[in-house]
Amino acid sequence: MEDFRLEKDTLGEVRVPIDKFWGAQTQRSRENFKIGIEKMPLELIYGLTFIKKTAAMVNYSLGKLSEAKQKAIDYVCDEILKGTYDEHFPLVVWQTGSGTQSNMNVNEVIAHLGNKWLEEQGILEKIHPNDDVNKSQSSNDTFPAAMHIASYMMITEKLLPPIIELKNTLIEKEQAFAKIVKIGRTHLQDATPLTLGQEISGWRYMLEKNEKMIKEANQYLLDLAIGGTAVGTGINADPQFGQMVAEQLKQLTGYSFRSSENKFHALTSHDEIVFVHGALKALAADLMKIANDVRWLASGPRSGIGEISIPANEPGSSIMPGKVNPTQTEALTMIACQVFGNDATIGFAASQGNFELNVFKPVIIYNLIQSVRLLTDGLRSFNKNCVVGLVANEAVIKEHVERSLMLVTALNPHIGYEKAAEIAKLAFNKNSSLREAAIKTGYVTSEQLEEWIKPENMV
Repeated sequence: MEDFRLEKDTLGEVRVPIDKFWGAQTQRSRENFKIGIEKMPLELIYGLTFIKKTAAMVNYSLGKLSEAKQKAIDYVCDEILKGTYDEHFPLVVWQTGSGTQSNMNVNEVIAHLGNKWLEEQGILEKIHPNDDVNKSQSSNDTFPAAMHIASYMMITEKLLPPIIELKNTLIEKEQAFAKIVKIGRTHLQDATPLTLGQEISGWRYMLEKNEKMIKEANQYLLDLAIGGTAVGTGINADPQFGQMVAEQLKQLTGYSFRSSENKFHALTSHDEIVFVHGALKALAADLMKIANDVRWLASGPRSGIGEISIPANEPGSSIMPGKVNPTQTEALTMIACQVFGNDATIGFAASQGNFELNVFKPVIIYNLIQSVRLLTDGLRSFNKNCVVGLVANEAVIKEHVERSLMLVTALNPHIGYEKAAEIAKLAFNKNSSLREAAIKTGYVTSEQLEEWIKPENMV
């Protein structure tokens, strides 16, 4: 039988497992919200922990918290940020929409462990989760501030590096295939030639633009709600508290966090996250395009386009021997679909700010963090297991160029659009080469064809 200890809050006593470090409010949330398996992301928990650590520093400097309590809170926060106590943050996403229960989960764990530390130091003071750890704060300002901290740090430290890695791989491929002339395609139909390097340069430039847009959007997350407390007025907090916490966060993380100019906006609106996730959606849309291009160009190997080959990472079929599928592209396109869905959820949830508070915060941050995590992992996997090993099938590419009817476009300046179209139509109907059809019409000579139709001059 599991052992329990009694914890107390304003509603009375609650039994908490003896080996867990949370308190009564966390336990009530566990019992009252047995909904789904989606847990509050640890990145959000760490964001709250950064706030608790810096808030304790500021409260101590303002004379509102004893040095012993500040040191205890500081020590415990550092341990939480190392991942030492991850198992003690068990709450699900589907809880109160302000994130109050996760804020209290962090407050309670810090207070419990802080009191152990004080006892070990022989100090008689006791830390209270509300009065000390949550001093000068409300869930209504700490949770959205933690949302911004977690999102900004994840995007900066996790997502941007693999975007750059894939971009660099594409630069290498662009240069390696710079002189391979292939047939272009628009509307899924043959078009005029370009080089494989030029085609890949479009993919590369997408990532360059994505990187820039994400960085620009990410700057809005540097604004923090901290200091607004319950409704934006800053009740029970020093007027300088928000800015002082932001300054401490800047020193602690190296990122230029700042206290929002308008806390009434910061508590009830999440337009910054909507904007940032819009940039993530743009990345997902481009990754969908790149992945689809890769799998189309690699289709076959004998009955498809087959202009490139991708690594054979695993067997592609449980029934067809020797089949190899573009699995990395399929994973990436599924990720894109999930990000599109997350964007819809975030947009709708962010539109639901009523009066002084938006109470859809947990689902907003859960979806944003999932998007960042999936895009990060998907980019790295796609790059390592697919793009790095991408090879041009030059014989197939050459054959497609030679068979294309759209090379006739080079004749337009010499014989006009209508005569050129007549040649292309004749070649198609007779299933002949463009050369045979052109000479048969009498519009051009063999020598003129040699001079005018040179695929390498059409790129």
